[in-house]
Amino acid sequence: MVSLDPAEAQAARNRLARANGQLAAVIRALDEGGDCRTILTQLAAASTAVDRAAVTLLATALRECYTQDAPEAAREELEKLFLSFT
Repeated sequence: MVSLDPAEAQAARNRLARANGQLAAVIRALDEGGDCRTILTQLAAASTAVDRAAVTLLATALRECYTQDAPEAAREELEKLFLSFT
């Protein structure tokens, strides 16, 4: 199990909370017939927030789990996780 540094966990949580709010705004704008530029801007911002949270969590996993001493299966699993974000 990966143990996150409290500051890293808070940073990831804040980004995901921001993305949650932005997605709610996108849904609301879609429901209300909002301007497409505003919708796309909010959607892009939500995507960026999720991506940055993922990078924080991936970096922690790689730093703590992907070591030379890790079993090959664990390294392969982490590599698959990393590639799923590209």
